[in-house]
Amino acid sequence: MEVILLEKVANLGNIGDRVKVRSGFGRNFLLPQGKATLATPDNVARFEARRAELERIAHDQLESAEQRFAGLREFHLTITAKAGTEGKLFGSVGTSDIAEACTRAGRSIARSEVRLPNGPLRTVGEHVVELHLHADVDVQLPVTIVAEE
Repeated sequence: MEVILLEKVANLGNIGDRVKVRSGFGRNFLLPQGKATLATPDNVARFEARRAELERIAHDQLESAEQRFAGLREFHLTITAKAGTEGKLFGSVGTSDIAEACTRAGRSIARSEVRLPNGPLRTVGEHVVELHLHADVDVQLPVTIVAEE
């Protein structure tokens, strides 16, 4: 399946690139989320007419992500959770817990922007979590988990 990308997609291409993708990826992810459109002659003409607008929107999104990055650069998150005597948590701290704690601390973070490469956090202590704000902007967020008293 050949598609035209309407926005930058990591590991795939930039705005306006014509790429071949597997039909399931295109049909189930790229097309429903508005990240791409089928590469038909009509759609190619429509895309070229809207190209400047799409590039301006992408530039605005990148600017917004860079501003959020500047606000998160010196930010350190502390989460309290129930833990046993050996430092293991009762349960775990996942993406939604981190997103909610950031929002309570005044930093707007969506759950989908939090990346936990090693899975949920299950121990007390210092951890580093990656925030994926934009295809070009990633932030390393230090998270400290403290046991409730």
